[in-house]
Amino acid sequence: MRINKYLAKSGICSRRKAEELVLSGNIKINDKVINDLSTIVNEKDIVKYNDKIVLLEESFEYILLNKPVGYVSTVSDPYADKTVLALINTSNRLFPVGRLDKDSRGLIILTNDGDLTYKLTHPSGTTKKTYLVKIIGNPKEKDLNSLRKGIVLEGYRLKPTEITKKSKDTYEIIISEGRNRQIRKMFEHIGCKVIDLYRVKIGNINIGNLKEGKYRNLSSKEVSYLKGK
Repeated sequence: MRINKYLAKSGICSRRKAEELVLSGNIKINDKVINDLSTIVNEKDIVKYNDKIVLLEESFEYILLNKPVGYVSTVSDPYADKTVLALINTSNRLFPVGRLDKDSRGLIILTNDGDLTYKLTHPSGTTKKTYLVKIIGNPKEKDLNSLRKGIVLEGYRLKPTEITKKSKDTYEIIISEGRNRQIRKMFEHIGCKVIDLYRVKIGNINIGNLKEGKYRNLSSKEVSYLKGK
């Protein structure tokens, strides 16, 4: 098994982060620092991260959380009062899958399955995320159409966006990427301000009637769906 996959399966980080750890010289195999991403871990090898032994995770945990406003979607943040992990009671070391910024709320997945995290957060991914977005402003249809086609934002052309008006000031937004504060910046681009952003679906997994601040385990069917099995 390649070293980045081994680290991801150990539950300490995502596969992308594992590559960074290897390249920065933080990983040892049999007490020898390695920085080659093609390194293979054999059954009898001892893998260490910061001189602590890293073992493969025997069982993975998958949690769906309805994140309230005010919590950041990180494992730790020295500048944040509250992280999403404060809402979860588990003995496993979980990490959030993707972004949901402090001022946003709704569905977020937490897991110790690095492979799944890698799949769902990789830029080439196609998993759609659905949001209900409340705005201040009265966007013209031509402006909404420009968002639908994909605008250039901070030098990057966004993928096409599905936008459906649900009420006077609320829109359903479906995107397949998750750049930092993307939806807020999209509406700022056309002169509107987002005052509430609520993620309700990832793929076909719906937040349903789960109360804010509460969580549940994903079913085996939901996990298989996310993994594409």
